[in-house]
Amino acid sequence: MSAESTERRILSVLEEDAQASYADIAERADVSKPTVRKYIQKLEDEGVIVGYSADIDPKKLAGQSIAMVGIDVASERYVEATRQLKDIDAVESLYTSSGDHMLMAEVRATDGNSLAAVIEDEILSLTGVTAAHPSFLQERLK
Repeated sequence: MSAESTERRILSVLEEDAQASYADIAERADVSKPTVRKYIQKLEDEGVIVGYSADIDPKKLAGQSIAMVGIDVASERYVEATRQLKDIDAVESLYTSSGDHMLMAEVRATDGNSLAAVIEDEILSLTGVTAAHPSFLQERLK
């Protein structure tokens, strides 16, 4: 078996279940526990695995609204605006994008009004941010 194939199998198990034990990953990826440990450490060291998280169904999460917000930024302010967006507590994750917007942010707040306030008061007020287009998440399908 190739190292690339082993990595893919281990990553596949982790993507399905980030809380899987080394023993469970080893069984599902058809490798030994020491192999799992070695590959996970290597993938973390290389920055391939950047963290572990729980998938959330926003509709079942009481007291919280989640939106994916497409953000447009003036190119001369991109670096500064990106740094400031990372510092906003309500911004759970921030991605560069090749789609309709330069950046995509996962924004969380207690309700729709609070989420709108974050977008207007914290995101749109940043120098260089020219637009923010929220899509409120309603139901997790997969």
